[in-house]
Amino acid sequence: MKFGIVIFPGSNCDEDIIYTLHHTLGQEVVKLWHKDTDLQGCECIVLPGGFSYGDYLRSGAIARFSPIMEKVIEHANNGGYLIGICNGFQILTEAGLLPGALLHNIGQKFICRNVYLKPESQSAALTSRLDASKAYKIPIAHAEGRYYADGQTLQQLKDNDQILFRYCNENGQVDEAANPNGSAENIAGICNVQKNVFGMMPHPERAAESALGNTDGKAILEGLLTQVLA
Repeated sequence: MKFGIVIFPGSNCDEDIIYTLHHTLGQEVVKLWHKDTDLQGCECIVLPGGFSYGDYLRSGAIARFSPIMEKVIEHANNGGYLIGICNGFQILTEAGLLPGALLHNIGQKFICRNVYLKPESQSAALTSRLDASKAYKIPIAHAEGRYYADGQTLQQLKDNDQILFRYCNENGQVDEAANPNGSAENIAGICNVQKNVFGMMPHPERAAESALGNTDGKAILEGLLTQVLA
């Protein structure tokens, strides 16, 4: 599978996802500069974590208007796969490709630590092959990661099986104590109705090497590959 990693001014997790996809998972990967207008035939586009355009105005609000985003939106609307991780998730909501918004963490502080995720959607390619009974340990690193949507949107996400992950404890229990940032209903990641656009705040690319003592993130990315290439 050919992946294109979009690099904005301020992206700082691009090399992490490039390494994981190419060296760990053996996939073809190309870098796409934010001013490019050619996606080079990539089957899956990744918007990486970081601080695009310095997070001025709102996280992802300026990146959403980068020249490449017109092609990225077109790619997604045509059914192409698109993943936004952390800042990438923020960009996807700003672009209207995913519903809701990412607000400042409830404690108004930047959080950088491991959390646990419970996979939920059984129909999305990113999670359908994961063990629904397992709590996956994945790092987060964000100041604006509190997912918010109104009640009607939250109900639609549940009805359409669009919730990818919820924050949980190490035993897989979803409760307020396991919610690191105050996200609505412990939501850590969602997808669109068509199940080809994925957004998540945690960083699976930072938990994909045995040398790091954790390969739970590798399992998440492998799930996508297994499902798509099956």
